[in-house]
Amino acid sequence: MDQVEARERQLVVRTRRLSDAVEVTVSDTGGGIPADRLPKLFDAFFTTKREGIGLGLAIARSIIEAHQGRIWAEDHAGRGATFHVALPLH
Repeated sequence: MDQVEARERQLVVRTRRLSDAVEVTVSDTGGGIPADRLPKLFDAFFTTKREGIGLGLAIARSIIEAHQGRIWAEDHAGRGATFHVALPLH
């Protein structure tokens, strides 16, 4: 969110129980995720940061999927993004 003025930055974390899972969402008011990057976001070694190595989201995905969950992201047309994690209830 560094491209957004400090007073306009907002990060919201929400949880909710679905019928068969729990979902955690993290939304921000940053610059969003360009459409061409969205499909690659969870690929190993893909990064959008100058100093990143591109492993964080790939590792998160592997851990979440190992627990039969899912992770995905949504862009909000240049007005931020939301990451979702859903893990099954056992």
